[in-house]
Amino acid sequence: MTVLDTRALNRATLARQSLLDRADLPVLDAVAHLGGLQAQEPQEPFVGLWSRLRAFAPAALSDLLTERRVVRTHLMRRTVHLVTADDVLAWRSRHDAMLRGRVLGTYRRELEGVDLDELAAAGRAVMSDGVPRSMSELARAVAGGRPGPAPRALGEMLVAALIPMAQLPPRGLWRTRAGVRNLPLSAWLGRDIDPPSSPGSDPVGQTLVRRYLAAFGPAASADLRAWCGLAGLPAAVAAVRGELVAFRDERGRELLDLPDAPRPDPATPAPVRFLPAFDNALLGYQDRGRIVDDAHRGLSVAGARVALVDGRVAATWTVEAGTVTVTPLRRFSRAERTTVAEEGQALAAFLSDGESDGVRVTESSG
Repeated sequence: MTVLDTRALNRATLARQSLLDRADLPVLDAVAHLGGLQAQEPQEPFVGLWSRLRAFAPAALSDLLTERRVVRTHLMRRTVHLVTADDVLAWRSRHDAMLRGRVLGTYRRELEGVDLDELAAAGRAVMSDGVPRSMSELARAVAGGRPGPAPRALGEMLVAALIPMAQLPPRGLWRTRAGVRNLPLSAWLGRDIDPPSSPGSDPVGQTLVRRYLAAFGPAASADLRAWCGLAGLPAAVAAVRGELVAFRDERGRELLDLPDAPRPDPATPAPVRFLPAFDNALLGYQDRGRIVDDAHRGLSVAGARVALVDGRVAATWTVEAGTVTVTPLRRFSRAERTTVAEEGQALAAFLSDGESDGVRVTESSG
């Protein structure tokens, strides 16, 4: 079985994520290809798409949100993702048990003795009036002033698990600050969520396997689980295995992939790319060594924005008053500092709508 080294996996990941060459894709198609974008920080998906698409216009994504063709919702790993309307309607039921389990993992003591089916019914009754609500407003309305679990625990269970919700615009629009207002997905999209598959079949799971590999492969089953948070996918992997090719990584793990997906020559040059906080190019794997050194692995879960140099995490970045500040994690060569500064200028211009191209590359923090 062919062994793929770290650099080969790195270049494959960059190609699948449109980080090796920016793609000429419509924004909706890009969101679909990526299986959604991590979006708990509302402005971060704009940077993620700017780094992946040629001539990306922020208004295009804002329009998709207001047109209800993409939505912000809790999905993979119980985190807020920006996903297409078609995908969330098809995938949400498959995530129900995982979402309940993850909320209970945080609030089990507070929710002890609560009948979750009754809680869901009470929440749906409150939301049936079509009025968008914040999490705390919904929790208070359901509690009705009666003693019981803390509003935070009730609200999290209702909004992140029991009732499939959309976070409504203006939350998530370009350069807009707005609180979270929730409405049931079916009410917002005007379509019902697909029902769960019949016992013994898992077409959604099989779709998730294929879609994950298209955007993240080659990858191990543990990587797939780390991306979506679903533990019950071995049967889906087994069902599609005949469609796939297999490799091994340098640790001996089996990696699966779509046969015709891009696996570039490891010597392919990789351009500088700036990634937003919590980008799935990092978080979408159990083994993140293909893109980030172990010493810096914690940056991906700490919400640091990172820059890729030669395809790997090599710096963090921030922006203030129109200036992008880049802090290298290692010593840059003169050529690297130049290319990082050039891409940083382009990012500053994007984030400021062309009003600034300020960039500062500091000395290495390593």
